[in-house]
Amino acid sequence: MSELITADLVDLDLSAATKDAAARSLAERMVAAHRVTDLDGFLADVAAREAQMPTGLDGGIGIPHCRSEHVTAPTLAFGRSAAGIDFGAADGPADLIFLIAAPAGADDDHLTILSGLARRLMDSEFTAALRAGTDPAAVAALIRGEEPAKEPVPEAEGTEPEPEAETAEAAGSVPFRIVAVTSCPTGIAHTYMAAESLAAAGRAEGVEVTVETQGSGGFKKLDPAVIAAADAVIWAHDVEVREKTRFRGKPVVDVGVKAGINRPAELIAEARRKAERGEVAAMSEADGGKDSGAGEADRSGAEHAHFGVRLRTYLMSGVSYMVPFVAAGGLLIALSFAIGGYEIASAKSVADHFVWGEADSWAALLNQIGSAAFAFLVPVLAGYIAYGMADRPALVPGFVGGSIALTVNAGFLGGLVAGLLAGAVVMAIQRVPVHATLRGIMPVLVIPLIASAVVGFLMFIVVGKPIASLQNALTDWLNGLSGSNAVILGVVLGLMMCFDMGGPLNKVAYAFAVGGLADPTDGSLKVMAAVMAAGMVPPLAMALATTVRKKLFTKTERENGRAAWVLGASFITEGAIPFAAADPLRVIPSVMAGGAVTGALSMAFGATLRAPHGGVFVVPLIGEPFLYLLAIAAGTLVATALVVLLKGARRAAPDPAGEAGATGSDDSRVTVAV
Repeated sequence: MSELITADLVDLDLSAATKDAAARSLAERMVAAHRVTDLDGFLADVAAREAQMPTGLDGGIGIPHCRSEHVTAPTLAFGRSAAGIDFGAADGPADLIFLIAAPAGADDDHLTILSGLARRLMDSEFTAALRAGTDPAAVAALIRGEEPAKEPVPEAEGTEPEPEAETAEAAGSVPFRIVAVTSCPTGIAHTYMAAESLAAAGRAEGVEVTVETQGSGGFKKLDPAVIAAADAVIWAHDVEVREKTRFRGKPVVDVGVKAGINRPAELIAEARRKAERGEVAAMSEADGGKDSGAGEADRSGAEHAHFGVRLRTYLMSGVSYMVPFVAAGGLLIALSFAIGGYEIASAKSVADHFVWGEADSWAALLNQIGSAAFAFLVPVLAGYIAYGMADRPALVPGFVGGSIALTVNAGFLGGLVAGLLAGAVVMAIQRVPVHATLRGIMPVLVIPLIASAVVGFLMFIVVGKPIASLQNALTDWLNGLSGSNAVILGVVLGLMMCFDMGGPLNKVAYAFAVGGLADPTDGSLKVMAAVMAAGMVPPLAMALATTVRKKLFTKTERENGRAAWVLGASFITEGAIPFAAADPLRVIPSVMAGGAVTGALSMAFGATLRAPHGGVFVVPLIGEPFLYLLAIAAGTLVATALVVLLKGARRAAPDPAGEAGATGSDDSRVTVAV
């Protein structure tokens, strides 16, 4: 902390009237101290951070802060305003203003020190001492934590010391347990202040609060055992919570980070109420993992994982970010075919030829918008695989590599390789020690520049053409599939789609199918049809089973079954997850068998599909639509028959656990699984 603030960076008579003027006045002190190289550039970064969310806090505190390439070393400047300055806090102007400047590439140690200051701002004695200080050097020492220890106050003669409050453990009871996640856009101040505020409120309320701070300098994951033992969850965040699915089955209070700072006791009380009512947050696999925006910080928790696990995580990161482009672009293209026919793909550009009253012009417009979205598939895949490996510095080389993959006709496989190459190159560069003066420009200039050049060379000169040849061979193989080969592929894809219902295997099969749509052939369109058909089976089968044999299912399951009709028809495989979570040994094998039948029949019938999503709503765009629906119906019937048979056999030979499932007494267990 001694390097972060000195007396020259303290202004006890800050005369600024606005937050912009206050930031400028304190930043000028940083420039004079040679901590900031470009005043206007730095202030622009401060203003951009302020635009994301006001930095005023209750209690008269303002903490404008940012990470900037114009900062040479982590720095604090402190100003005290007699009149007060509006930083957007609900309780009025701030008289204590901290300007926090961190280099774009600040290391974890400096960010830890900054987070320590943020926590101290929650201490009323600390802020009172700042308001009373008269000497800049003494105030700087106070902020650095160098103030002398306070002498203990002697007890009055003849009085007995008050007994300490009896803890819940001492009383023989288990305390209410909460796990929390706090995060803010820069991860410097609000993240840690919210964590400290929640922890302090928990101590006051007799509640055990364990917090995971997802700051930009990294985060340490909560122990799974701690999460499992928790009674409720609090998310106080302004950026997406990473790996949400760790908290599945728990009551969740979901608020902004400022709520965690300003009203922690209310959040704890709300968490208690939700736990008492049994309110459980519903979430799917799409809410977790890297799709939640995890970057380098997340790698710190998984760097010792098995290579196969890490590789799957990187690939799923790219696939998850690619899916919205697939859905938007693919459905627009599919709709254009429905309006104008397949020949609309060769229409002239609507920028030059568009007639308001012609259906073909509108079809061409939809097709060309969808094609523009589809053009991003491979670059986005590559970019976010790289992002999952090495965070934001890897985005540029990842996107560049993905674009080159399209240029050299390496397609979907080329995008996979480009993303992995970009992430590996950036990770290698990040391990090279550099001088402190270069750290600020490394993530925004040096790393993207060098990594893009290296990845571009590898994709153009070394690996691009061989991958293109492999891609062509795969395309030829798909086009040549017929008879038993096509059926076997359909079985495999059906099993993958139904095994984890939205999990990694499901996504792998879906990504394989979608990759073929970027350059569609007869074989790739058959694969897409088989994948979507199989993915519809699990929720449809569970919906049918809860309709024909209601007594085998709990009340909650029967309610979920009604929703599963719509989810299955819409190709949302996750609609069967509540049933699989409640009874995996009977449900999962049953739906896998049904999915395998559907995938095999779809391939055998030669059904094709140009849309990547949509379920029964895109049936008009399916080749051999009646046979396609027959394949779905057959798989649904097989899965339904098996799950009814297996559950019926359990009911015929009841045991204590089995009776609970049959009579509906485990409704709470099923609700938690949702």
